[in-house]
Amino acid sequence: MAAKEFIVAIELGSSKMTGIAGQKNLDGSITVLAVVKEDSSSFIRKGYVYNIDKTAQCLTNIIKKLENQLKTEILQVYVGVGGQSIRSVRNVIAKDLPADTRITQDMVIELMDANRNMKYPDQEILDAAVQEYKVDSQYQLDPVGIQASHLEGNFLNILQRTSFYRNLNKCFEVAGINVAEMYLAPLALADAVLTEAEKRSGCALVDIGSDTTTVSVYSKNILRHLAVIPLGSNNITKDIATLQMEESDAEKMKLKYASAYTDNNDIDNNLKYSIDPERQVESRKFIEIVEGRLEEIIENVWYQIPSDYYDKLLGGIILTGGGSNMSNIEQAFLNHTHVDKIRTAKFVTHTINATQEDIKAKDGKMNTVLGLLAKGDMNCAGSAVTDDLFATKKETGVGGDSQSPAPSRQARQASETPAGVVRTSVEVQKAEEERRRQEEEAERQRQEEEEAERQRIAAEKRENSFWNKAIKGIKKFGKTIVEEED
Repeated sequence: MAAKEFIVAIELGSSKMTGIAGQKNLDGSITVLAVVKEDSSSFIRKGYVYNIDKTAQCLTNIIKKLENQLKTEILQVYVGVGGQSIRSVRNVIAKDLPADTRITQDMVIELMDANRNMKYPDQEILDAAVQEYKVDSQYQLDPVGIQASHLEGNFLNILQRTSFYRNLNKCFEVAGINVAEMYLAPLALADAVLTEAEKRSGCALVDIGSDTTTVSVYSKNILRHLAVIPLGSNNITKDIATLQMEESDAEKMKLKYASAYTDNNDIDNNLKYSIDPERQVESRKFIEIVEGRLEEIIENVWYQIPSDYYDKLLGGIILTGGGSNMSNIEQAFLNHTHVDKIRTAKFVTHTINATQEDIKAKDGKMNTVLGLLAKGDMNCAGSAVTDDLFATKKETGVGGDSQSPAPSRQARQASETPAGVVRTSVEVQKAEEERRRQEEEAERQRQEEEEAERQRIAAEKRENSFWNKAIKGIKKFGKTIVEEED
């Protein structure tokens, strides 16, 4: 029997594109209904979509396979946004106020909108995380109601190359897939694997993917830094392949033999690892190649952590992603960062009910897409799939084939967008049209008020003019004479 309600999420990874459907239960748990994976290495690199048509076709394939498993049409999907071009930059918006002005919510929103309207060359603001507000000389998380003469908003803007952002949106347009919501994948992942204590006390989340490694730094429950390093576990595979072997063989050897750290005393100079029945490679050379590249990744991770947070990571370093499965990975990070508290997040903190082997493996590879699934709050299910070739279908929903339109949200302005949510290009366009409409309406009202004020002033001038006073004087004089004669 087809499920009547479910949520669908899609993660566009550099090696695999993953689609997942699941139901949220009353007890807060999630039941996974279907999982589909497609190879994406030929058209997505380091999280960047560089072939729109192939990506759109892959998305269509995933949707069709999910619909076949669910026996239900899919109206819309949740999407994760990530990739190499994503980075964070700090920005400050300041406003001087009359002495002892009581700060209102509208003033705060004005600062937020001014920040979101910042222009960066060839960059799109995906999200803006409020760091704190400076009220005169004091820092506050909520300045509303405080009297001050100066207000500053400190923001962390999450940027992505405009071309990357447009390509991602274009893929779903070409595929005819409605996007319910776009989320910043690193933030959805953080919400899925980090504890409140880790976010509050300060931590660094390191997601080691195939082509990229994402670093997210949290403190006091606020995202403080976000960076994507163009290095991942595939780089280790390619380095191993330099030992005169195909990358497919190198990947197998990495999974079988690679260790993030090996004590020098434990290395056997006479030991050799088998590539195949005819070929072998020296274990020491293999170990040096693996550890050399991993050391580079760790050093880049540590470099991305702001220096003022080096001693504030009381929650430690949390590793996740497929690359975190390498043996002794925690020891390697400890050796290079000297952060004592390191753990590997193999699975999300939500209660997940699943029969799929990919989910049951709990190897960190599905954490992001599960985090996206957990973020969904709108039903993605349409009508039941039928084998009736003569069934009438309306041209709405995914690919123009759904029998009922996908539910949609009203266009939101930047200040109304929840944290971690990336507005789609369609939503940005609608919000821009609404903003222009409001501005035009405000301008019309302003012009009407100015015209009314001009007419009032003109009337006052006529009332107080010399000739007007003279005429009034003559009339008054004439009236007096008439009254005296009577």
